[in-house]
Amino acid sequence: MSRPTLAVAGQASEVVASDGSVVLNVPITLRQRSGRRMVAVGGLRCESGERTRTGATPLQLALARGHRWLRMIEAGEVSSLREIAQRDGADHSYVAKHLNLTLLAPDIVTAILEDTLPDGVRLSALLINPPVLWEDQRAALGTTPAPPRMRKGGRK
Repeated sequence: MSRPTLAVAGQASEVVASDGSVVLNVPITLRQRSGRRMVAVGGLRCESGERTRTGATPLQLALARGHRWLRMIEAGEVSSLREIAQRDGADHSYVAKHLNLTLLAPDIVTAILEDTLPDGVRLSALLINPPVLWEDQRAALGTTPAPPRMRKGGRK
């Protein structure tokens, strides 16, 4: 379900009242990013063109959690999802859902880490029964695959 966004276009303006107080009008955009509502002043990018970030997004934290739990299983530290759930004080279904994130296409993982997924992509859409095929994952999220990288020696 897509939520409405608020976009106010125009230049910032400053109004000085007769009593000396200043009112600053700034155009804003309200967007849904990684499950959070964000107010973007003057767009989502700063003057350098880089995205500003105040901390890890819920998607980034969930991805890291899923990979940590996968490493624990692969290293033999735990033998089941229930054991992870008991250690972390979570439900085993919560652990299983986060492990789904370890099966995402590499370009989707990159988009999560760089916070460049399309607006409206929610954590719940990735946790609960995501498509198995990477192409289907991209189609469900409305993303396009990254171009193939060239290997050393000029071959794909």
